[in-house]
Amino acid sequence: MQAFVARHKTEWDELEALVRVARRSPARLSSADRRRLDALYRRTAACMARIDSRGDDPALTAYLHGLVAAAHSVVYRPRRRSLWAGAGTFLADGFARCVARHWRFHVLSALLFLAGLGIGFGASRSDPVVAHALWADGDPRQPGATDEQLAAVLRHGRDDGAEEKFGFASMLFQHNLKVGLLAMVGGALAGIPPVFLMLFNGLHLGSFVAIHDRPGLRAETWAWLLPHGITEILAVILCGGVGLLIGAAFVNPGRVSRWTALARAGREAAATCIGIALLLVAAAVLESYLRQSHLTTNQRLAFAAASALFWAVFFGRGALLERSAGAARRAGITD
Repeated sequence: MQAFVARHKTEWDELEALVRVARRSPARLSSADRRRLDALYRRTAACMARIDSRGDDPALTAYLHGLVAAAHSVVYRPRRRSLWAGAGTFLADGFARCVARHWRFHVLSALLFLAGLGIGFGASRSDPVVAHALWADGDPRQPGATDEQLAAVLRHGRDDGAEEKFGFASMLFQHNLKVGLLAMVGGALAGIPPVFLMLFNGLHLGSFVAIHDRPGLRAETWAWLLPHGITEILAVILCGGVGLLIGAAFVNPGRVSRWTALARAGREAAATCIGIALLLVAAAVLESYLRQSHLTTNQRLAFAAASALFWAVFFGRGALLERSAGAARRAGITD
């Protein structure tokens, strides 16, 4: 045994030194050092197995077990990524995949929003009293307003300075965030508040479209609404989907406790909320700067089309990635 230890003690000391360096500062290990550490780890593991089979030296056995365990933690340690790299991965893949995992709730939220939009539009077109009830009293855009009055509001703010537009963007973000938080937090109340919030927001937009649905204003109205509206409405719908996800965990926790189901839904909701917050920031900036710009109607509609295409590709790619990851997990392959 003494001859065996003497033959391998130098390698064990070298492995111990490499493990210390790796734990203190992994970047200090060169490629050759990493290959050497891996080779020494495997040789020492073989030595440990041989010592274990003899079992006549407890101190040596304990030493080798500790050394091999320490080397194993270094060799198979997951690669560390910087905070920025992790954030970039989340924005590129994680957010869209999180939405894809719970697509049914987001689709239901979208259907509620569209149902409200259709009801609001139809009711406001058929009865001006309904339009007045759905629209704010102090807003000059009312069912009885002239085309000139409506057009003046659509074109308002184009000559504002940078400070006014920044302040407007901040106000818009706060307002949209408040609506989103109400939809998400309200999900804990059995998912009922998100249902009404999605319907109400759809009713409000439907009434707005009905008021502006005039031959000379249609194109300009959609050019005013869609460049920021696509991103903003998407964020609102996702907020509703998150609220419905939390509501479903509360109403039907399945085979786990309600607290466990809410905790799981909360983790998914938190990840989705990070992406939603960025959407709301983008929507506020677009609404303040792009909407109140001197771009032509065609330029605005082109931007809106590009925006819709971008989000379709973004979330479509996320759905494909999540589907592939799910297939890999079912096949027993790590994601």
